[in-house]
Amino acid sequence: MAKLPPGQFETEKWPVLHQGNVYEFNEETWRFKLFGEVEEEKTYTYSEVMDLPKTISTIDMHCVTTWSKFGMAFEGITLRELVNKVKLRPDVHYVKIFGYYNGDPFGYSANLPLKDLMSDDALFVYRYKDVNQEQWSEITPKHGYPLRFIPPPSFYLWKGSKWATGIQFMKEDEEGFWEELGYSMTANPFKEERYR
Repeated sequence: MAKLPPGQFETEKWPVLHQGNVYEFNEETWRFKLFGEVEEEKTYTYSEVMDLPKTISTIDMHCVTTWSKFGMAFEGITLRELVNKVKLRPDVHYVKIFGYYNGDPFGYSANLPLKDLMSDDALFVYRYKDVNQEQWSEITPKHGYPLRFIPPPSFYLWKGSKWATGIQFMKEDEEGFWEELGYSMTANPFKEERYR
């Protein structure tokens, strides 16, 4: 059985929590960018992203607001798949995953160590089903449609950028949106790394 991190309670629902306005998807203008410490930047349209190989993975989610949801099945593109689309410069150890915030495609960001994101449980997702569903459902706009990053369960869910727009590859760690406001850089729910 999955382990409940300290200070958390289990929920059957998928609560909606976000900062700023809900992004309204426009396929003509939506882009996904791979940039930073790479030999050549890449930019993808929605259809190009959706043509990439897909992975299905079951991921437990732990929100810093104290809820946890177990056994969520997601379908999406692994971060590993996107890393393989660029040639990284030496000594890249961190990423920032960006998303829309109040109309700015790069207004939201979350920092993460790259080494922890190379398995099937680091996914840019577009549909899901939980233990009570037989059919897949598209993620809703409030949950990050058309593409949301779901981090491994070793990170609180604020590291999962909604309305994802790109990955910046970095040699040094940098604060993201919530980290600038005093949240933990490492965000491990099993160690209760909520704030600094």
